Amino acid sequence: MPSDLKRKLSIIFGFTFIDLLGYSLILPLLPYIAERFNAGPVQVGLLLTANALSQMIAAPIIGRLSDRWGRRPLLLISITGTIIAFLMLAFAKTLLMLFVSRIVDGLLGGNTALSRAYITDVTDDKTRAKGLGLIGAAFGLGFIIGPFAGGQLSRFGYMLPGLVAAGLSFLNLIAVIIWLPESLTPEQKEKYRTSPYTAFSLNRLIKTMRQPCVGGLLQIGLWFSLSFTLFQVNFVLVAKEQLNLDVQTTSLLLSLVGVLAVLTQGVIIGRLTSMFEERKLLIVSTIILALSLFAWSFSPNAVVLALILIPTAVSAGVTSVLSTSLLTKSIHKEEIGGTLGLSQALQSFAGVITPLVGGQLIQFVGAPAVGVLGAILMATAAITERRILFTRPGLSGPCGWEEGSAN
Repeated sequence: MPSDLKRKLSIIFGFTFIDLLGYSLILPLLPYIAERFNAGPVQVGLLLTANALSQMIAAPIIGRLSDRWGRRPLLLISITGTIIAFLMLAFAKTLLMLFVSRIVDGLLGGNTALSRAYITDVTDDKTRAKGLGLIGAAFGLGFIIGPFAGGQLSRFGYMLPGLVAAGLSFLNLIAVIIWLPESLTPEQKEKYRTSPYTAFSLNRLIKTMRQPCVGGLLQIGLWFSLSFTLFQVNFVLVAKEQLNLDVQTTSLLLSLVGVLAVLTQGVIIGRLTSMFEERKLLIVSTIILALSLFAWSFSPNAVVLALILIPTAVSAGVTSVLSTSLLTKSIHKEEIGGTLGLSQALQSFAGVITPLVGGQLIQFVGAPAVGVLGAILMATAAITERRILFTRPGLSGPCGWEEGSAN
């Protein structure tokens, strides 16, 4: 890998890690902060979904703007919005101000899609998956360290974690200004602004979703997001209801998932894609994840659960990276930002509805129902992969069309 590419990927990795570290610092504290303003369970639930709803609306717009004007300017705007949001949270005097801080962060927080678009710009087909894996590794590392650090900082009051998160975002802003060059050349930006594929309209996004290959890969991403988010947000509740595990054991098991996710996306994915074809790896990892989620539903004890979590975490990491990698190889280069923004919007949608669905399933059907539903969703993803990835083998594109064609 060229040294210049390594440098850019290292900067993006550091940027994403710091961004997620700041976010995960305050995420577990939000219910406690809201209680200071006498917020009830319903209001706390709305607060937790406000950010995801805002991202769902804004991410495709931010991504499309980055196709027309470059990744770097939109990253600077997005980071500035994050700083403002964290400062509002730190100094919030009312519940309304707390809500506004999360909405502002969601509306301007398209950092993940922009980071993935940047990596797509600077990598080629052989290095794409490895580069995108670094984003997932940074996510996992941030979520391992952030909640613990936030809990320790909260001992000194809830203002401090918000200020630290804002400070981390400010460091990101300075780093992007000083060290991160624009990934699109002036010629590319000029071409992309006049391209019909970067038309700034809802109709253009709908056309993108209707393309057989792109639409299918977006569906796969949605099924994965729904199933794995169901697993993540309901893991603690399932462990408590089904196995009666204590907090310490559950925390250790979740840490195991986080560490394996970091290793998979940061190290293993690069080696796997150098040895095997991406579309074949994707369908194998999807099937393994479906079987693992089903097995999770009926784990008899903590030891068996720990063993099941190993293929669960590894297959989830592979599926996440490769579904995104194949998506970027199936679209015109000038619509990468908008399409990745649309993908992030679908992930945000999963974050909005899965807590509600999971809770209802556990209450009215039973704890195993969560894993069974996740397995069904991943089985659906595997069927979709078989249909779109192996229909016309032999051509250059991942879906059997010429790469980057309007299939």
